[in-house]
Amino acid sequence: MSKVYVAIMAGGIGSRFWPESRIKKPKQFLDILNTGETLIQTTYNRFLKIADKDNIFIVTNEQYIPLINEQLPEVDASRILAEPMRKNTAPCIAYACHKIASLDPDANIVVAPSDHIMLNPENFLYVILEALEYTEKHDVLVTLGIKPTRPDTGYGYIQFEEATVQRDIRKVKTFTEKPDYELAHTFIKSGDFLWNSGIFIWNVKSIMQAFDHLQQDIHQAFWAARKVFGTKDEKRLLEKAYSICPSVSIDYAIMEKADNVFVIPAAFGWSDLGTWASLWDNYSKDYYGNAVKGNNVMIYDAANNMIMTPDNKLVVIQGLDDFIIVDSEDVLLICKKDKEQEIKDMTNDIKRKELDEFL
Repeated sequence: MSKVYVAIMAGGIGSRFWPESRIKKPKQFLDILNTGETLIQTTYNRFLKIADKDNIFIVTNEQYIPLINEQLPEVDASRILAEPMRKNTAPCIAYACHKIASLDPDANIVVAPSDHIMLNPENFLYVILEALEYTEKHDVLVTLGIKPTRPDTGYGYIQFEEATVQRDIRKVKTFTEKPDYELAHTFIKSGDFLWNSGIFIWNVKSIMQAFDHLQQDIHQAFWAARKVFGTKDEKRLLEKAYSICPSVSIDYAIMEKADNVFVIPAAFGWSDLGTWASLWDNYSKDYYGNAVKGNNVMIYDAANNMIMTPDNKLVVIQGLDDFIIVDSEDVLLICKKDKEQEIKDMTNDIKRKELDEFL
């Protein structure tokens, strides 16, 4: 079997988890679930079960390298790929796959975010191994699909064919990135759509061919940089490659356009922890539905709240239902759970007021 490589994407800023997630220390570097491990540590340890540690790469913004060194000291510096600027997931994945291709032209690759949770990790690994077995022998791009529970506009949607090509693997009919609410509602009612988990599996030849056919600018930019991988010129040519690349997601750049995309409908307790409400969904709660992180929180006549406070602070909450209450050292956020999509607007307003030290 071809060697398995993993590319963990860890360069995002987690803006929807503000104010707990900050530009200086975004959510992948936080123990946001109160498990004793940060999200990136959990993700890395999960993939050690299918790949050697020398075959696991972490792609991140260069400002987060100290955090990775601190939290994952076992990762060799050559396996940390520093992006000089944020250009969304397509350039990030192109960089990782070109790096892996330069080391092993027969590689089989898993690409995954650093901040997702899997409540059933054994089932997750089983599905990953099923996908790797298929991608090793076929020119395909595989993604994992999650049965949707609501018409969420924050996910890509995958429409699949009923017939299977191997066990649970199905051909993708359409791939729609982040539809509006009405279209998402239609997708849910139809019953033949899945959420895109953002986890991809392919062999290195297939993804190189996809970039070559569908995103020539990105592909050529990294081909030029690839010639100097591992030398002192790598950083300079990477900066040039990123300056050329458009800021585009892998979904728009490749998955919506390719005709060899397949999906595995999977159930392994997945959440991308993209919002405070999704954290509340996955947190243990008291009898009244309050999810609490903080040692000194007193609650009276309040229900269904997401509460996060410092351990050394006494916080008393009375009469609030369905709120997000986040008290950090320098920011207090009190926001209705059903209005949390407005947090992005709030952070934009903070930026406009030049209060960047709070972001």
